[in-house]
Parts: sequence; structure tokens; C-alpha cells
Amino acid sequence: MVDYLYDVCIVGGLGHVGLPLGISFAKAGRKVVLYDLNDRTAGMVNAGTMPFTENGAEPMLREVIGKTLFTTADRQSVPKSRFVILAIGTPVDEHLNPEFGLFMKLVRELAPLMNDDQHLIIRSTVFPGTTERVRDFFRAAGRKTKVSFCPERIAEGKAIEELKSLPQIVASFDEDSRQEARGLFSQLTAQIIALEPKEAELAKLFTNVWRYIQFAVSNQFYQIATQSGLDFYKIYDAATHNYPRIRGLPRAGFAAGPCLFKDTMQLAAYSGNSFFLGHAAMLINEGLPGFMVQRLKEKYPLKDMTVGILGMAFKGDSDDPRESLSYKLKKTLEVEAAKVLCTDPFIEDEAFVPLEHILENADMVVVGAPHSAYKSLRFSPVTIVIDVWNFFGNGGAI
Repeated sequence: MVDYLYDVCIVGGLGHVGLPLGISFAKAGRKVVLYDLNDRTAGMVNAGTMPFTENGAEPMLREVIGKTLFTTADRQSVPKSRFVILAIGTPVDEHLNPEFGLFMKLVRELAPLMNDDQHLIIRSTVFPGTTERVRDFFRAAGRKTKVSFCPERIAEGKAIEELKSLPQIVASFDEDSRQEARGLFSQLTAQIIALEPKEAELAKLFTNVWRYIQFAVSNQFYQIATQSGLDFYKIYDAATHNYPRIRGLPRAGFAAGPCLFKDTMQLAAYSGNSFFLGHAAMLINEGLPGFMVQRLKEKYPLKDMTVGILGMAFKGDSDDPRESLSYKLKKTLEVEAAKVLCTDPFIEDEAFVPLEHILENADMVVVGAPHSAYKSLRFSPVTIVIDVWNFFGNGGAI
């Protein structure tokens, strides 16, 4: 048995998936190293500062950094670690197909650094069959390195809580690997569910795609009601009030972010592009900004108006702009409106303006991300407020 310096090395360890996981393992007493090339973010983490919004993470980070949690840009941290966890993003390409080549490129770079006693755990969301291909790659190279898939299933911003409260799925090809993975993740929660790797890969995709489809249903209902000149939320409140069979219907709004759309397209590709429900959900959710602008153009003289967008993150109380539909809304409005102003309390962008500037100068305000900081806002009686989320409780009709 090799004497390892670290219990866990997380590759991509400074991101939204890797960092909360590393903090949680370090808090549980594991010695963790976060392998990442982002020097600026590493500096923040080493100073005890979270580089993004994650509820409850910063106090824990300050407890463990430099004690059981470390950062490095040195790839030699990989052979010094008992478990190596891959927590990198897995994007789709311009044709909406998974970028499998990028993932395997990383695996090929790491493989020579690993020995037969180590355990590689894939945490990233991957195309079904990827874990098996990684295992086969190691075996073809004459390596006995264990390979497992243990998907991340937390909601961004709630990782610290949900890593403890939600079950962890572990999937391996043999009982020894399964027990090792179970032992590692049982440091976080007693709820462990064992699956075969491809089952676990699909379970992760199903989880995100189900949520994306739920949003699409609400957004389609919103568009139907709006096209009829009706207030969707008046109908929504009546339909959901004390009626359990529709309890899971979310409110309308932008369904975006780095996971839901991407994973829906991965599942569509896996199905041989016969996943028509997923494609329909994509058209509805991605089409919502365009639908809104078309309705506004029909109702108001946009070409003479200054429009302000409140919130550019992909969801409320987040500082993550990745795949945010607020940016799609901005681009569409820039074609139709005289001027478009953007603001967000969590995102630094030199092109953004202060909230007060929008409140003073915008003829129309559109809620892009329903940040709780906006809840107490008061608008001028002449300002048109467009609120698809019904965040201010005055209906979302356009």
C-alpha cells in the first residue's frame, strides 16, 4: 500500500462542484488537495474567501484551509492522493453534442500519473457509457486503477447543506471499488445508493432533464395564457391552491444555467436525437426571451424606450452568469429598444450600471433574475415593470 500525502485530490477543485465538495471532505477530517490552474481563485480560497456564492461555505473554508484543505496547480498532487475526483465541466459543442474528446483528453493526461492502488472517481456529468470507456482505457494500458462514477446532484448555492442531506449515488464495476467509494462518501452522509455506472450516469441526466422539462411546462402555460391576454399567475394560483396533483408545477421564468440545458442535450444525443420531449423543452425555455420581446414590441414603442434588466445571473441570489437567459434577453432587446441597461448585485461587469441608474432612467424594467435584494424596490408609477417570475406579486402578464 502506497503512503499517500492526501486522502483526496479534486481535479477542477476550485469550481462550483469541486470546492464545496473539498470543503465538506476536509471538514469531515479528510486531507484534501484542490488541483486547479486558476491562480486568482486559489489566492482567494487560501485567504479564506469563497470565490462564488455558496451558503454556509465560507466559515467552513476558514476552519479547514491550510489544515486539512490545500490548493495547488501542481499536477504531482495526483499521484500523491489516494482518491482522485474529476469535477470538471462537460460542455456540449456547437451542434449540441457532448464534448467527449475534451474529457478523455484530461483522462489521458492524468492516467500516467496514477497507479494501480488509486481510485479515480468521476463526479462530472458525463455522456452515458463514459465511465466504462475510462475504465477500459486504463485496462488497455495495463492499469488496474479503480474507476467509479459518483455524480454531483446538488443545487448551486446549497451544496454544503445538500452534500449532507441528500443521498449520494456510488457506481462501480466491482464490489471492492464500490465499497471504497461508499466508504469515502459515507463521510458526508449515511444515505448511499449503489448503482451500475451507466445507471448512475442516466440517473444524473434524468434528474436535471426532469427539472428542465418542468420549467418548460410552466413556460409553455405562461405563453398560452399571455397570448390570450390572461394573467398566468391568477390561473396558476387557482390551479395549485390546495390541489396536490399539480403541486410540482414551478413558476414561469428563465430556465438556464450550466447544467439543465446541457444535460437535456446530452440525453437527446444519447437517445439518437429521438428525445422529442427534450427538444421541445429546449425550444420553449430558450424561446422565452424572444417571446417576451415580441410581446413587448407589439404593446410598447420599444424603439423609443430605455429598458433596464434587473439581474443577469442564471437564477436568483446567484453570482453565476453561465448560460443565463438574461443575456439572451439583452441581445434581443438591443435590436428592438433604444437603449438597454443591465445591473446585478452579485456580478461584476464594467458594462453594468448601478441599480439606482436604472430606476432613474429606465422607461421599462424587466426582472431577469429574481434576487431577494430587489424585493423591497419601489418603482415610479410611470415605469413599466415586466415580471415573468411574478416576483413582485403583481402578475406576470405582458
